[in-house]
Amino acid sequence: MFHPTRWLSSLLALCLTFTVYAQDFESTKRAAEKGDVRAQNNLGAMYERGLGVAQNNAEAEQWYRKAAGQGYAVAQYNLGVMYVMGQGVAQNYAEAEQWFRKAAEQGDAPAQYNLGVMYANGDGVAQNHAQAEQWYRKAAEQGHVLAQYNLGSMYLTGQGVAQNAAEAAQWFRKAAEQGDAEAQYFLGLMYAKGTGVTQSYAEAEKLMSKAAEQGYKGAAAMLEAIKQDAAQAQ
Repeated sequence: MFHPTRWLSSLLALCLTFTVYAQDFESTKRAAEKGDVRAQNNLGAMYERGLGVAQNNAEAEQWYRKAAGQGYAVAQYNLGVMYVMGQGVAQNYAEAEQWFRKAAEQGDAPAQYNLGVMYANGDGVAQNHAQAEQWYRKAAEQGHVLAQYNLGSMYLTGQGVAQNAAEAAQWFRKAAEQGDAEAQYFLGLMYAKGTGVTQSYAEAEKLMSKAAEQGYKGAAAMLEAIKQDAAQAQ
């Protein structure tokens, strides 16, 4: 799963109405044409989403490329997404990997996560679970919730790392605390079974309830099963 394109929160704050979009487009374009990398990235985002201008993926790609060529990590990430999606360019995982890597090496967490996904799946690179783990870890340590979940999964299954249920539980917990339903579900199972954590039906119920409230498939049924097991254990 790849993250959608990001752009600066400052631009989002300005985009309240179509009038504001149109006014902001002109000022953003002027700044972009003068070489401002943030403006170039934001102009790319405006073309991609059709904000203040007709939607145009080819134009979006060109402006992202200008900013990316100047080393701007967010634009490098966005350009990588376009190559993954085949949006404004021919789909090309190898090209996407190159742009994600440039952003990832600058510490961009979503790019690190996506690079991990590419190594895990063998998209644009030779499949390498150890490399996937390394990039997931970099993103996870910055609080990237999907990277935290994936890292937990790797430790749970022993894929690319030595199997370690306790380590898996720690990463699932970090993701679960950010509201990730899948992490809540699996950490709930771990508490129900005492896998990598001290067995606790109370913790299992709490986590499974949170997953169920978000509509995670199977969580409601599992919650009832945990409640029955808890009742029988009393």
